[in-house]
Amino acid sequence: MTLEVIGAGMGRTGTESLRLALQILDLGPCHHMVELRADAALVPPWLTAMQSGATPDFDTALKGFASQLDWPGAYYWRELADWAPNAKVILTTRGFDGWYASMQQTILPFVALKGRHHPPHRNDIAEFVDLMLTKQFGGKLDDPAHAKAVFEAHIETVKATIPNDRLLLLPVGAGWRPLCDFFGLPVPDADYPSGNTTKDFQDRIAANLRED
Repeated sequence: MTLEVIGAGMGRTGTESLRLALQILDLGPCHHMVELRADAALVPPWLTAMQSGATPDFDTALKGFASQLDWPGAYYWRELADWAPNAKVILTTRGFDGWYASMQQTILPFVALKGRHHPPHRNDIAEFVDLMLTKQFGGKLDDPAHAKAVFEAHIETVKATIPNDRLLLLPVGAGWRPLCDFFGLPVPDADYPSGNTTKDFQDRIAANLRED
């Protein structure tokens, strides 16, 4: 299966809602962190790459997927854009303050609980996310000013690198129209989906903690 969509947006920028939208538009299956949580077999290529510093084997990591969103794939957006030169790129965005608050309430607590997640492969996810965030933010994600600079530089770098006719900048809350126009598809007769709220994320962590 050929990869048709590359997601360059960081986690917590509406990627789960977009995943659901792509599936409605028949642009799935979509590789997303939700798929890794559900299937332990998808995790090793990403963990190995993060530990070694090598580029993942995308033929293995993305086998069977037509689209990719969210971390860890979004960390490798440059490499993916070269690997799948005909794929469209979507850069999901949101304001920094909302993004940073969401990270502090979701992904960072998930990483901090590494070793306590069930099933066990979710601890491997926490491991590679920890490594990825350390690399992407230079070990200073706890510094809001530094984190904001990295977050905003990421957006500008993607915009400067990917040609306009290949790139869709998609802010949270933009709805169907820009997405459908980008792919030349009709707007579905359904509300744009919403998923993986902060509460959803927190409830899932609590429900899947291993009892000591």
